[in-house]
Amino acid sequence: MEEVRSIDPSGETTDPFAALTRKRVYIETYGCRYNFGDTANLVEVLRKYGSSCVGSPEEADAIVINTCTVIAPTERRMLRRLFAFQDKLLFVTGCMPLVQRDSIFAVCSPKVITPDQIREAYLSVQTVAPAGVGIVQVAKGCLGRCTYCITRLARGPLTSFPQEEIHKKISAFVDAGAFEIQLTAQDVSAWGQDKGQILPDLLTGICTLQGNYRIRVGMMNPATVIGILDELVDAFKSEHLFRFLHLPVQSGSDRILKRMGRGYTVQDFEDIISAFRRRYPGINVSTDVIVGFPGETADDFSRTLDLIGRIKPSKVNITRYSARPFTEIFTEKDVPDSIKKDRSRILNTFAEKQYTTVNHLLIGTIVSCVVTEKLKPGSVVARTASYQGVVIREDLPVGTAVDISLKKDRKYFFLGDCVSKALPRIQCVKETSDFIG
Repeated sequence: MEEVRSIDPSGETTDPFAALTRKRVYIETYGCRYNFGDTANLVEVLRKYGSSCVGSPEEADAIVINTCTVIAPTERRMLRRLFAFQDKLLFVTGCMPLVQRDSIFAVCSPKVITPDQIREAYLSVQTVAPAGVGIVQVAKGCLGRCTYCITRLARGPLTSFPQEEIHKKISAFVDAGAFEIQLTAQDVSAWGQDKGQILPDLLTGICTLQGNYRIRVGMMNPATVIGILDELVDAFKSEHLFRFLHLPVQSGSDRILKRMGRGYTVQDFEDIISAFRRRYPGINVSTDVIVGFPGETADDFSRTLDLIGRIKPSKVNITRYSARPFTEIFTEKDVPDSIKKDRSRILNTFAEKQYTTVNHLLIGTIVSCVVTEKLKPGSVVARTASYQGVVIREDLPVGTAVDISLKKDRKYFFLGDCVSKALPRIQCVKETSDFIG
């Protein structure tokens, strides 16, 4: 394998992975699916160095912490984990060493492996491990100018990865037994916009690949969806795509969205949801909301509640605003923690009541799914065409098509009983609301 080289502060050329050669390595990964994709790539690189991964730090010769720093509580947790392993052969990667190196070296003295070094090394390996779910990175960085986001400072401007590389990795995962392929980036819908291409072109190409699989398109920014909306809606017609949108809105107030630098309005967001639902009535919509953003008033928060009530998403990921260093809004006056906590609780309770109302109507119905993941012996996760999760207590192979009777609602997933099953195959996805939304 061609060695990956970098320049250390002394000016010498070094291999960042050399110290991990033939080691037993324990890896902890935090944050987004992109980080988990980096870890999966790192594992494959380490195999080529004669190393193996172990399940606990006690078994390990070396520790790798793949860090996240999206909010302050996560940053503090990262620093505690790094401090706990300071006496070990310790490596750190992820977002923190890219933007908060001084904070890391204040608590320990690890070796740093950057995400770019992992990517460069992986390109000379390009193997995948057998799994029910495969993570495929399609780009790094973003086109956004969000005033509060440290991740864009860590990952830099948008760099879209080549279609051929993405196709090759998807095919490798499918050949290795994966059914669910998760496309991930800091903003998946921005793919190609740095190279005169657009995401629908990528999705259309992916869906010509052979095999038994479905694609889950990862988080998309409404600001980069707006300009490609018609083409994107049309691309979702393929049976190889889950009818699932992860579209963060962050606030239901245009005033706050402008302060956030998000680049779209509430109406833009609702127009995107409406366009997809007109074509695919059963599509599953997940969104993200930040509560307690600097300057957010009770009226702004009320507008967010109203928006969630109108769009009725299947999941709302709620984050209390956390000031991040080096961001434009870092020095702005913060909303008191007590107000953030209250708003987070109110929004979560409101959202969960909606899940319960919708899900209750589905108890006792039979839905068509495909097994995507094994949880533990005797239990698997199956997904509907709209990506609703159903746990069934049977030991079935990934890719098995099943009809499931929904028995219990767990808000974010269902428990069900299998009423029929077939060998792994692709099911045709109807353009109706036959699937759970």
